Amino acid sequence: MARTARRLRTTRPIPRRTLLLGSAVAALGAGTAACSRVASGNSLDRLRSQGTVRLGIAGEVPYGYVDEQGEFTGEAPELAKVIFKRLGIGRVQPVATDFASLIPGLNSQQFDIVSAGMYINKERCRQVIFSDPEYQMLDSFVVRKGNPLNVRSYDDAVRAKARFATATGYAQLDYAVAAGYPEKDVVILQDQVAGLNAVESGRVDVFAATALTARLVVEKSRRAEATAPFSAVVDGEKKIDGGGFAFRPTDHDLRDAFNAEIHKMKKSGELFRIMRRFGFTQAEMTTLTAEELCR
Repeated sequence: MARTARRLRTTRPIPRRTLLLGSAVAALGAGTAACSRVASGNSLDRLRSQGTVRLGIAGEVPYGYVDEQGEFTGEAPELAKVIFKRLGIGRVQPVATDFASLIPGLNSQQFDIVSAGMYINKERCRQVIFSDPEYQMLDSFVVRKGNPLNVRSYDDAVRAKARFATATGYAQLDYAVAAGYPEKDVVILQDQVAGLNAVESGRVDVFAATALTARLVVEKSRRAEATAPFSAVVDGEKKIDGGGFAFRPTDHDLRDAFNAEIHKMKKSGELFRIMRRFGFTQAEMTTLTAEELCR
């Protein structure tokens, strides 16, 4: 996705998770290329026949990533394993790529579905169809301990003239711009770890992320903290975002079957039992629908 915001270079070593992710991408590359031809017919029946569903992820904790043992995990892969097994598809094959390539990769048949903490919004709903969200999310800032600039919203950050950063593909860039930041003045970093490093070192004052991402990344930090969750305000309206699985526009049968299972898991509490292992709270469970978020 084209961005005019400047990037801040970092000199930190590449984390082991990133190295493992690169290896996983290389190992899976040949398989995804071989599967790139256009499929036809009922997508659910086709995947049952194949016995495997390819899940596009972006390598971000806690949504979908490679753990220290080199295994794919995260709320999306673990949730997908449960649901697709119940739909008669025994294997979930995560396919890692960068966030901006997920929807193009889905529509070019590199994956069967996508889930990477992807917010459901009007722009994406013109390109794919979504399941109902498995979670809802507010925003939070990573700031220095004690929050010296007392920033608790995008408007606060603008008034304080805080040096502002977020990460590639994050919705928080749009929210900062809506609050009054010129896009060219927003620092775009690789990920939340780079954001934490930038705040801790004093290179930026604020790193904006989801409330979940912010609270997880500061857990072991002695120099940074996460602000209380808050709603971004866009055109005078408070935003509550929701993340869900994305499907090709032709795959209504697959999406509808997936949705039926999600709803059962919400009702029984099983969904939260899976999600809380990855840091989600009960307040982040949701009754929002994709239809509401696509408007």
